[in-house]
Amino acid sequence: MQATGGMGPLRIDVISVIPGFFDSPIQNGLLAIARKKHYAEIHVHNLHDYGLGRYKQVDDTPFGGGAGMVIRPEPVFACVEMLLAEREYDAVIFPTPDGKPFDQPLANRLSRSRNLMLLCGHYKAVDERVREMLVTMDVSVGDVVVSGGEIPSLLIMDAVVRLIPGVIGDGESALTDSFQTGLLDCAYYTRPAEFRGMKVPDVLLSGHHKKIEQWRHENAMQRTRQRRPDLLDKTVFEE
Repeated sequence: MQATGGMGPLRIDVISVIPGFFDSPIQNGLLAIARKKHYAEIHVHNLHDYGLGRYKQVDDTPFGGGAGMVIRPEPVFACVEMLLAEREYDAVIFPTPDGKPFDQPLANRLSRSRNLMLLCGHYKAVDERVREMLVTMDVSVGDVVVSGGEIPSLLIMDAVVRLIPGVIGDGESALTDSFQTGLLDCAYYTRPAEFRGMKVPDVLLSGHHKKIEQWRHENAMQRTRQRRPDLLDKTVFEE
């Protein structure tokens, strides 16, 4: 079983100074399902394998002084160029606070890729020459700083892989998620129809599909207006 179009699975190469960070996530949950079904391949590379000297050094103090350590260019270039010699990549992605905001349209686009590379930063920064010469896409997952690029990379992988047809049992589910139409998703209910005095809206019990879809659209508009009005400023919707 392969990805759509007979193109084979999406290959994702991840470069990290703490590769063990990915052991559990890629062996469990959605990423494990995608790998088992051969819709995705995930290869994690230890940057220390390309480090310098006896102790496989990958970082150094920044020129000009200041706190923190900076990942040196030599190990990164060695690892990335080795991978580039083996295949072409649709994108070499570097998660960073100053990158392009990662959103649903970008996840949709990346899900149609053949090969992706994720370079995880760590310490204070990565030598800027790495970004200038190797990185093709700087991506931010939010206005917050975390300890390294591993957590953002996991988020990107999950968001992208779940969109590959066949990974999720109910493919329509991914197409109706929040942000796919520019809106937050609507509210959902399941059994029982009444719980502790709280009732499911009558329209959802009516079996009238057109009215249900109308209710869901209106509810999604209402939730978006209340919780994320900035999304409504980006696109014009018909009510």
